[in-house]
Amino acid sequence: MSKLPMWNNSLQTFAVGIMMAAGVSLSACNGSTKDTNSEVASDNTTEQAKPAQVSSTPEADLDGATAQQGSPVKYNVSSWGGKQVQPVSIQEVDQIKATFGKVVSTDENSLDYASNPATKYRFMDTDAPYLDLIDSEKYLEIGWYYANPTDSDKEKELSKAHAKKSYQLARQLMGDEGGKVLSDMLSGQIIKNKTTGGQKIELGKCEFYSCMLVLNKSGEQQADAS
Repeated sequence: MSKLPMWNNSLQTFAVGIMMAAGVSLSACNGSTKDTNSEVASDNTTEQAKPAQVSSTPEADLDGATAQQGSPVKYNVSSWGGKQVQPVSIQEVDQIKATFGKVVSTDENSLDYASNPATKYRFMDTDAPYLDLIDSEKYLEIGWYYANPTDSDKEKELSKAHAKKSYQLARQLMGDEGGKVLSDMLSGQIIKNKTTGGQKIELGKCEFYSCMLVLNKSGEQQADAS
């Protein structure tokens, strides 16, 4: 009977040893699992951190065509203003037309800047870069084709010739200040509601293949009256 407690103590010691061994084994397994998960997470992080590849394809339009390049049109405006010009009134349509040359066609059923009845005088053939005068009771409009860098050399030269004639007419109507207005237009400026050289400029601009200078005739009458 006296050996039973010692046996019980031995059993308890043996059981505690088994439990401790099991705990160490379980801890080792958990540690191995954590290390594996860390490696997987590390691999995922590295994959996500890779930068996206940048395409080296040149800029293209939506249809895949690359944008066209060309030489910009240069206007030697400084060489246009040396000669004196004969002043004309905005009401003297025949003298104004003479500055542009021979009228190729006349449309008496045209419209002016504000959609009022007007007469359009065209100084170029239909298939050529246009040069027009539009005359109505209220407005005189000078219009010509504004060439862009991708146009042909011939189109560019005609556009520059139109600009030079318009520059001359602006000086006839408004003096040297009129020449400055044309120069500003050709450099990209937009002129609105400005009185220059005794003329009221309703609008002056060159953009989207078109230059236009619209003069309000009533502005000249008011200037004369003052």
